[in-house]
Amino acid sequence: MAAVASLADPPRIALVGNPNCGKTALFNALTGARQKVANYPGVTVERKLGHFVSPAGARVQVLDLPGTYSLRARSPDEEVTRDVVLGRFEHEPMPDVLVCVADATNLRLHLRLVIELKKLGRPLILALNMMDVAEKRGCRIDAAALLAALGVAVVPTVAIRRGGIAGLLAQIDRTVAVMGPRGAAAPCGWTEPSAHDLRGYHREVEAVLRDALRDAGRPSLATRRIDAVLLHPAVGLLFLLTVLFLMFQAVFAWAEAPMELIDAGLSALQAAVAAVMPDGALKSLITDGIIAGVGSVVIFLPQILVLFFFIQILEDSGYMARAAFLLDRLMGGVGLHGRAFIPLLSSFACAVPGIMAARTIENRADRLATIMIAPLMTCAARLPVYTLLIAAFVPDGTVMGGMIGLQGLVMFTLYAAGILSALAVAFVLKRTVFKGAREPLLMELPAYRLPSPRNVLIGLLERARIFLARAGTIIFAIMVLLWFLASFPVPPEGAAGPAIDHSFAGMLGHALAPLLAPIGFTWQIAIALVPGIAAREVAVAALGTVYALSESGDALESSLAGVLAADWSLPTALALLAWFVFAPQCVSTLSVVKRETNSWFWTAVMIAYMTLLAYAAAFVTFHVSTALLGG
Repeated sequence: MAAVASLADPPRIALVGNPNCGKTALFNALTGARQKVANYPGVTVERKLGHFVSPAGARVQVLDLPGTYSLRARSPDEEVTRDVVLGRFEHEPMPDVLVCVADATNLRLHLRLVIELKKLGRPLILALNMMDVAEKRGCRIDAAALLAALGVAVVPTVAIRRGGIAGLLAQIDRTVAVMGPRGAAAPCGWTEPSAHDLRGYHREVEAVLRDALRDAGRPSLATRRIDAVLLHPAVGLLFLLTVLFLMFQAVFAWAEAPMELIDAGLSALQAAVAAVMPDGALKSLITDGIIAGVGSVVIFLPQILVLFFFIQILEDSGYMARAAFLLDRLMGGVGLHGRAFIPLLSSFACAVPGIMAARTIENRADRLATIMIAPLMTCAARLPVYTLLIAAFVPDGTVMGGMIGLQGLVMFTLYAAGILSALAVAFVLKRTVFKGAREPLLMELPAYRLPSPRNVLIGLLERARIFLARAGTIIFAIMVLLWFLASFPVPPEGAAGPAIDHSFAGMLGHALAPLLAPIGFTWQIAIALVPGIAAREVAVAALGTVYALSESGDALESSLAGVLAADWSLPTALALLAWFVFAPQCVSTLSVVKRETNSWFWTAVMIAYMTLLAYAAAFVTFHVSTALLGG
């Protein structure tokens, strides 16, 4: 039963539409930074809610629903959209107005959903988005005829252009002004359409198109020429690899200056706090636990934002779908469905949305195979660990005549190792556990478009907010707990060695040391791996805390990278990098695997096979590098 909106609540509109119709760009244009992202209660589906003030001065709530092709939901995210629209979602007020966002360049595909929503009898506005692209293609839509054929308000929009949503804002004001009392609407009595109904929808779509679509247009000559190059099996793949390579070079080159500023600020803060506080447990907690621990993660924010900047530019430009087509043959070679590319690509940011994105794969065996390998893609949480170790052990030099940064080259190699290992595991799974015929990839290529600076900025600000909130909550709590374990009990009178040796954390590290010694890990690394189970990036903060409490004097005047370079051998560092390529996932990822597969069995399988791969990779790396480079 849906929650009923209070009469005092602002009117709520819901954005509904097919995937890739420009819904998120429209949501950003309406709300700007006045939005928040969370999950729906009880399901791992993202919920975006924002607000704006209309030209008439009304405060309006806007909900961005997951993309769907029909109310005949075939995946969990489509079920959420259906249930919110129909008023079935518990604790979620029913929308007062539905705005169906349609890509004007492909009206035929989107009209089916418009007709379904119209039959609900709810206030409905059709936003013809990307009208600028449609006009450039020679597509001519008669908005008046479309309104007459559908009987709903029709508004052309260009979500990425200033003033491109003025007509939609005015229509929202008109619709809100004439709608009935708030909270009076009852849940819709919708039933799933039969095959006869679907044929009727198809006939209705064709009739509307005959009346309203004057010219379907065609892709521009420039688009066809660009695709002839970027979709070429050899040249296109080379271009994709070059883009990815340059992206990882930029992660180091562009982020260096802001990282130095953050580092200087944190060092000054730590010194200022240390100067005014008396020696004792509280001073140690604040300087060694909180500032050193949380700060050692926050410093990597610039690199994470550079990575997401590139990913967002590629998505907004329309190139990501081309990349999916380019890699479809490669995916098919290991038995994966072509749609697996999108979940795997999402996993570069975080395995959680990557695993959730596998819902678009209808075949259960293909979906499970994709879920099982998604965590092998190098997520952003690994980036702080990679960056720390690369900075400590890889010289900041260049190769190939100064054209390529050596640190960026190593980073690219680590990402490539994750991709290749994922494909290798998929190859084994699809020929053993998840046998079955492979289905072809069917995907529509979106039009090329210039990314909107506003949308890119909003996306980066949202990513920064999520990262800093994680640093201020999960990582903060873990660091306080780790500081306590590393500081107590205090060493007995006259005890030798650093105090951490006598602490709970030291006891745990020394207990795990024999298990990890064959792969070259120290007892400090053993301590860092344990909180890293909660969140991978915490391993860096844990190392900062452990070394702050186990080193003294001049060692603490250097950065953590310098301390590690002095304390570890190169084979140990390489083994730890190999470990994190395959390392078992964080708790949040494993919980999503449990929810998406509805099985503890597959969660346990993931933990087991990734742990074995990580240990084996670290073992081989340590012993081979020791033999080649020395201890």
